[in-house]
Amino acid sequence: MRLNGGVSSSLISDLRRDLITSNFSVETVSDLWGDEAASALHRGQRLPALRALHSRRAASTALSRAETLAALFVLNVPVSEVDADSALPQLGVEGALTLELVRRLETGEVSALLDLRPYSFVDAFGAGSWWILSDLGEVAVGGPLSVGHVLGVGGASTTLSGLMISEPVERVLDLGTGCGIQAMHASRHALTVVATDISERALWIAGLNAELNAIDNIEFRLGSLFDPVEGERFDQIVSNPPFVITPRRQGVPLYEYRDGGMVGDALVSTVIRGCEDHLTDGGIAQLLANWEYTAETEGLDRVKGWVDGSSLDAWVIERELQDAPQYSETWIRDGGTRPGTPEFDELYAAWLDDFDARAVTQVGFGYVLLRRPVESPTPGAPAPLRRFERLDGARGSNPSGLGQYFATSLSGHDWQSSRSDKELLASTVTYAPDVTEERHYWPGQENPTVMTLRQGSGFARTVSLDTALAALVGACDGDLTIGQICGAIAHLLEVDEASLVADVLPRMRSLIDDGFLLPA
Repeated sequence: MRLNGGVSSSLISDLRRDLITSNFSVETVSDLWGDEAASALHRGQRLPALRALHSRRAASTALSRAETLAALFVLNVPVSEVDADSALPQLGVEGALTLELVRRLETGEVSALLDLRPYSFVDAFGAGSWWILSDLGEVAVGGPLSVGHVLGVGGASTTLSGLMISEPVERVLDLGTGCGIQAMHASRHALTVVATDISERALWIAGLNAELNAIDNIEFRLGSLFDPVEGERFDQIVSNPPFVITPRRQGVPLYEYRDGGMVGDALVSTVIRGCEDHLTDGGIAQLLANWEYTAETEGLDRVKGWVDGSSLDAWVIERELQDAPQYSETWIRDGGTRPGTPEFDELYAAWLDDFDARAVTQVGFGYVLLRRPVESPTPGAPAPLRRFERLDGARGSNPSGLGQYFATSLSGHDWQSSRSDKELLASTVTYAPDVTEERHYWPGQENPTVMTLRQGSGFARTVSLDTALAALVGACDGDLTIGQICGAIAHLLEVDEASLVADVLPRMRSLIDDGFLLPA
């Protein structure tokens, strides 16, 4: 990293004070141009925000400090040195030049060299807010990104931070930290975070972000994948790795933030296979990933092959599936190359040729959760968790809060899988507070035609109920054991109790796995 102590640290402290005293926050910036312009900006369109800013300028003789900072660092609009000095009274233009935040123009103005914007979130510890530095985006540079581009906070960033289990741990590894956002989130529940990246520039920016937000428990290391932490183990690994499938062809940009330098989905395979040797007993790894489909092999079957032979628990969720042309278009546009140009067509052909050469038809995207067992498997010990599922985007599309859902579901799985049927029948469970039951009736009928159990959080799962399971779940308030409830239901329905238990108990285990039911 180029960031060091002394002068740079002092200037970062000055910048922090300026951002605080100017009230440079998400709420303030959003209010500058309104919700519609803010939404457009999120989609990569800054014109509505620029028009709103121009209207404010026309109605006022001077911009506020927050307005000046938003114009300079969010919209990449040059501002006069006088206005910049007023907006940054502690740091000043000279300090901003030293930190390489801005550059001077011949017009007497300064323009941004980095994107700087407020960021807010809610996690298990409550609401929080930071300021995040990154490289200028496509909207600001007006064309394709540089291959060394350091990405800011985007949809993938917020997805992974929402998935992250936030239970207190000693050591976390953020593999491929980028601007450092996942390491910063992990710093809230870990004593120490090690953040690695192959890009020196990414580590420099991540270091700036940590210091700007007064986070002092992150160690940054340069290197590829697990090389910087050889021989070390962590209680948690989080990663949004550079998994984008990119043709290995001359002329195709290889963006450091998304391309791992391997063929196809080999980067994801490498990360998944490497986790076992770097997790402590009971340690959990969570990452975003994609995997290829061919005419002969399903994508999730490929992922199964990557974890087969290991002792790791694996829970893999596919949330999206794109055909080869869709995938190609998505990532060519992501690099800033626009459709309808010769450059786009050339890259499009390279992507499709690459997929054709390997008979790839589709690419799946989703979440991977891995866990190292607390102790080595022994004869009679529960088999590793192997859960591979497809959930469409309509269910649980908002990742916020999924970290707690994963923690609850894993805890429930461990609890029920360690109990025999006899032990489970002697146990008590309660339905989760977000669970509701829906019943639908034909007009005039006394008995429902459809009964559904619905989950309000997590992945918003739904489960069809029959009379026995509905009665069982409805009675799970923690007072009676599952066996006692089953006996009462068998008596009321006038059915054989053993047959009823054999029918409902496996489904009860699934409801516990999915967080519908909780150990009392």
